[in-house]
Amino acid sequence: MATYLGTHGSKIQNYTTDPDNPNTGEVWFNATDAVLKFQYVDTYGVWSTGGNLNTARRILAGTGTQTAALAFGGFEPGASNKTELYNGSTWTVKNTLGNARYGLAGAGTSTAALGFGGYLPPSTFSNLTESWNGTNWTAVNTLTTARYQISGAGTNTAALAFGGDEPPATAKTESWNGTNWTEVADLNAVGKSMAGVGATNTASLVFGGDRGGNSANTELWNGTSWTELNNLNTARTSLAGAGTSTSALGFGGAPGPLAVTESWNGTNWTEVNDLATARTQLAGNGANNTAALAYGGNAPPLTAATEEWNTGVPIANTWQTGGNLNTARNFLGGAGTQTAALAFGGNPDTAKTEKYNGTNWTEVNDLNTVRSYLSGCGTQTAALAIAGYEPPASAKTESYNGTNWTEVNDLNTARYSLAAAGTNTAALGFGGYTPNVLALTELWNGTNWTEVNDLNTARDFLAGGGTQTSALAFGGESPPNRAQTESWNGTNWTEVNDLNTARPKLAGVGTSNTSALAFGGESPTRALTETWNGSNWTETGDLNTGRDGLTGAGTNTTAVAFGGNPTGASTEEWNSSADVTKTISTS
Repeated sequence: MATYLGTHGSKIQNYTTDPDNPNTGEVWFNATDAVLKFQYVDTYGVWSTGGNLNTARRILAGTGTQTAALAFGGFEPGASNKTELYNGSTWTVKNTLGNARYGLAGAGTSTAALGFGGYLPPSTFSNLTESWNGTNWTAVNTLTTARYQISGAGTNTAALAFGGDEPPATAKTESWNGTNWTEVADLNAVGKSMAGVGATNTASLVFGGDRGGNSANTELWNGTSWTELNNLNTARTSLAGAGTSTSALGFGGAPGPLAVTESWNGTNWTEVNDLATARTQLAGNGANNTAALAYGGNAPPLTAATEEWNTGVPIANTWQTGGNLNTARNFLGGAGTQTAALAFGGNPDTAKTEKYNGTNWTEVNDLNTVRSYLSGCGTQTAALAIAGYEPPASAKTESYNGTNWTEVNDLNTARYSLAAAGTNTAALGFGGYTPNVLALTELWNGTNWTEVNDLNTARDFLAGGGTQTSALAFGGESPPNRAQTESWNGTNWTEVNDLNTARPKLAGVGTSNTSALAFGGESPTRALTETWNGSNWTETGDLNTGRDGLTGAGTNTTAVAFGGNPTGASTEEWNSSADVTKTISTS
């Protein structure tokens, strides 16, 4: 039998705490905690950008896999007969459907597909069925019942058609044997605009849709009848699906549009990472819940965007969704770390304070003064709230001890939309507005603020990070939008290399003038993230949701972003490394 020593060439080491830089796969004993621990690469499921459709459209149909997909029909506006083939990176225009229509369904592969039902303008609900052989569409025998907003699953020779609008909405199900459609047992409830997946006409899954209102219902077809299973977590209509009856993905939909994605394991639905582009009336396909494709739809407006879903992606240089703030807001203050953050104040004007434990936000004691457009620094248990807009512009400073906020001495110059760095006993406040754009810098020694040397470029809505003696200021507007970055050495500001993208209303975190992260901003609302290494800014993984007026806490390797426009309450967590330490459980 193989041993750890034989496999890895070393014994399990005994450490007082944890090693500084454990290797992936390494196991050790933590003597302080009296537990075994190991290092591994954490992975997750994520949507990434694929090649755009040639024609933006909604209510289209699709079949195939993530790397070999077929999109056909839809609304452009106007009924579409266009067919496009995806090869894993690019969509190519192919021969058209015989009849332009939208609200149709599809089944099969990219080389052997079936398209059925839909709406034929100006006023016809269609029973047409067309078969694709990889080159051309050919009309074959029609559905028994004409309908649109229909759902389907299966293959070119063994398909299932269910639900749709006749009108009214129907529960009818039809099975295709390669030649004819035959009516079989109905759905348990009428429905239209549902998502359907399945490998054959004997094992299919339908979920969501309009079933007398937005629905979370899931039903399984076993070749004879439909059985109700566990519901989606989010009720919705006009969503898309991919996979099989035991391994599926549901994504997008309305009301919204929505970006919500859920994964099905044959028993339950679990929420996973959202689409980058929220949309409804989109199409999707894929072999299972680990590799899928989403394309088209209404964002609004009509979109040609394609996204590829993959699991097992290392969590490195990416943002992941965290727990929402209890109070949605923007232009708020922040302090702390990724797993111990503090949020305070903000717009709409509030004094509310919340603390984050890496999973959830909890309300704690309020600021003494309601204000927005403020700045913050420090830790979750020792923070500083600086200036802001009450109205008017405020010079107030408050110190937090982990339980309560206490007013301390004011800034020398009242202002808002400034940036800050440092701790609650050694801080730096710089830039801002009142009633002009400012370059003023002030230093906090735990008791008083003192004016020190100005920024080289006056600006507001800027971001910053670092310490009182080693800080970085970046972005903002004066106007115009600024990309300028300045480094503080404890005495003077020095211009260094610019951000790649000029923008105000962004957020930033960092530990010094050589290590920082910039994210979000406008105009337009941005998801851009850039990391600073002391010399240059490098673009890295975007926020999942573009926004401005947000704030953050942490470092350029582990950070948290929260609040902002237009999401208000959303939280995202940044990790630059996929390496994770985990305790080996005794259970």
